[in-house]
Amino acid sequence: MPAPSGPRTSSGTGSPTEFEYTLEGPVNGRPQPLDMDFVRGRFPSLTGPFVYFDNGGGSQILQPVLDRLNHHLVRHNVQLGATYPASVAASEALDRAQQGVATLLNAVDPDEIVMGPSTTALLRMISGSVGRVLEPGDEIVVTTGDHEANIGPWLELERRGARIRWWHASPDSGELERSGLEPLLGPATRLVAMTHTSNILGSINPVAEIAELVHGVGGLLCVDGVGYAPHRAVDVQALGADLYVFSFYKTFGPHHAVLWGRRDVLGELPGHGFESISEDDVPYKFQPGNVNYELSVSVLGILDYLGELESQGGTGPAGSEVPRSIVESSYERIAAHEEDLARPLLEMLQDREGVRIVGHTSADRDQRVSIVSFVSSRRSSRDIVTAVDAHGIGIRYGHFYSARLLDELGICTEDGVVRTSMVHYNTRAEVDRLIAALDPLI
Repeated sequence: MPAPSGPRTSSGTGSPTEFEYTLEGPVNGRPQPLDMDFVRGRFPSLTGPFVYFDNGGGSQILQPVLDRLNHHLVRHNVQLGATYPASVAASEALDRAQQGVATLLNAVDPDEIVMGPSTTALLRMISGSVGRVLEPGDEIVVTTGDHEANIGPWLELERRGARIRWWHASPDSGELERSGLEPLLGPATRLVAMTHTSNILGSINPVAEIAELVHGVGGLLCVDGVGYAPHRAVDVQALGADLYVFSFYKTFGPHHAVLWGRRDVLGELPGHGFESISEDDVPYKFQPGNVNYELSVSVLGILDYLGELESQGGTGPAGSEVPRSIVESSYERIAAHEEDLARPLLEMLQDREGVRIVGHTSADRDQRVSIVSFVSSRRSSRDIVTAVDAHGIGIRYGHFYSARLLDELGICTEDGVVRTSMVHYNTRAEVDRLIAALDPLI
């Protein structure tokens, strides 16, 4: 298997832009507040009274994403690689999409970007590649704190002789603690699979710290970023992981996903023989047939929006021209807003007798994202959620494919937890509506 490396410090891959752009500084130590009228106006589904608080299951889609999707299908819905103008334009659009996603993740090389239909599919694909280079006795570490998408594919490698070792979440907090991982690591460790942010706890795990530990024994680190990417700027260089994956439909885009891998890791891992002539080509050897052109191109609409967000709708860079600095500053504003959303809900839940918050009780944006889960001793999670439905508010109950985590915490997986997953287009008024609906129920 390819050798790991530590975090890299390159400044990023954002293309030079012709735009002169001035970033507004913080106010009283906090980023500039979001213009919520502008924000909500960029999501065409947010025109009615319904409150979307099930964003952990899938976010609403941006108008710029829809615009790019429509434009590609109407103007450039052709095969790539031909010499006629529409094909040339389509090829260039896909190249810009690769570059834009590289900037979004702060990747060094656009060839490190592998796009595909879903996080689950991409994890199964890359686990199969890893499996082809494993030897009997090699060890894979998986956690009880992850979504099953980042557990099941690695368990399959037992059939190829791998030994699975379990990193157990704390039975008290549900957190993935370093002390639980260290005894599992050794010369036989080939890969550790973990989540960046739990889809139940909302906790932000110290990926860079874990990457250093894993690399210290010669292993690779694969990170599921689905719960993190909607809320914070992903920086694969700073994180130091070797593989990182998330879905765009949870980050305001289409039903599409991305796997990032260090160029040397992707280069040395085998493909699947989908196209024998491209067996050595990255990223093509990991993409069966053609990548979905229109969905890949539409993802640039997320970059369009981040550029708009920084200027609150003013003129600025778009698509692959959006520099990394704007990605980071826009997400800083998003994080501050989401912290303000989570705080009143967490405070209310802490005041209710018989309510257990599953995760950090603080809204501190350095510790958690705005996913808030709880259980009540007064009423089942199912009953709470169905009662809230009548108020025109969409929350959810269940185990969210993290049943192993609930087992660790002693929570029944049949009804699971009540989960409210907020994102930056939600408002304080919507949180107040939820609190008013929950108040008599818990």
